[in-house]
Amino acid sequence: MREPAHQNGRDQEAERETLYREASAGHGAAIARLAAGYEADPESRRDLIQDIHVALWRSFAGFDGRCALGTWVYRVAHNVAASHVRRHSRGRKVATTLDLDAVDDRPGPERRVGARLDLDRLLGLIRRLRPPDRQIMLLYLEDMDAAAIGDIVGLSAGAVSTRLHRIRKTLTRRMADAANDGGDDDGQ
Repeated sequence: MREPAHQNGRDQEAERETLYREASAGHGAAIARLAAGYEADPESRRDLIQDIHVALWRSFAGFDGRCALGTWVYRVAHNVAASHVRRHSRGRKVATTLDLDAVDDRPGPERRVGARLDLDRLLGLIRRLRPPDRQIMLLYLEDMDAAAIGDIVGLSAGAVSTRLHRIRKTLTRRMADAANDGGDDDGQ
């Protein structure tokens, strides 16, 4: 027996709600970190996070389960973030203050400040990477392996590993350059 059309629609809506709640609970912190890797300005970062969540909600109407939920979330999040950067890349100032709760768990105010400055500097350098490299590095920082990153960005695991090696060398060199220049490289 066939379900009435409105019943089928309610089931799909309930499934979409369940997927969104699962994605938000499981990957909400990662989305916030990802947004910090793309956007330094706190107001714009909040907008980006909201845009990602809206896009996720909408995207689950087309989620067919052929990939893991986390892979889907990262694909949507990075697509939204890349569009955000393209839209906002011209003619605005970039803030350098980041709000990363993880840093606040460290003991002592000097260590917290030092860690925050190092993290600000690293995220500033990551934001300066070309969009594909930025995406790969941010996924790597989420402890994803090359195969999982490759599923999201559409590259082989080997190509991701090669790029990661090159990106890490670039970031290491830029961090050293910034330290030698007095550490005032804020990623702009």
